[in-house]
Amino acid sequence: MERGSLGATLRSERGAMELDWIKRVNIVRDIAHALSYLHHDCNPPIVHRDITSNNILLDKECKACVADFGISQLLKSNSSHWSLLAGTYGYMAPELAYTMRVTKKCDVYSFGIVALEVICGMHHGDLLSNLSLSMLVRDMLDPRLPLPFPLLPLHIADQVIMNQVLFVILMAMHCINTDPQVRPTMQQV
Repeated sequence: MERGSLGATLRSERGAMELDWIKRVNIVRDIAHALSYLHHDCNPPIVHRDITSNNILLDKECKACVADFGISQLLKSNSSHWSLLAGTYGYMAPELAYTMRVTKKCDVYSFGIVALEVICGMHHGDLLSNLSLSMLVRDMLDPRLPLPFPLLPLHIADQVIMNQVLFVILMAMHCINTDPQVRPTMQQV
């Protein structure tokens, strides 16, 4: 696709600067819609198993498309979903290491990581271990962009952007919960 992968765009100084907060929120929304379709509208459901920023492609309008279904798996109701460990380190759900059972919640976890990566501007392996409720939102935001919440007074448009960015962060945090049962479904996202 015209802009290549989301990962390459975020790693590029110029590319990242072109992804303003509205585009970033829309990219996260596009990914969520695609995964919701795979999980809830396909019969049988499809688990991608390798949702990463490198497997998200952007067109010239920055519309995100999920790509690389090489290790995806159909979730047939009459079969077990045990598998060899597959996916990209840093994006795989932690339970895969000890259960080896593929579920939709594995993709939800990966989606949460990608959503945080879009907001942070890069994949922070250390970010996950340092996340806490006391962390300031501004410390999570891509420093290459101006803050989505300028100094007061807030205009309505600024407030809408700020609320959307905050919602993405909150939803991503729910998606990366270590307990897969607590994670939302992609339909809920």
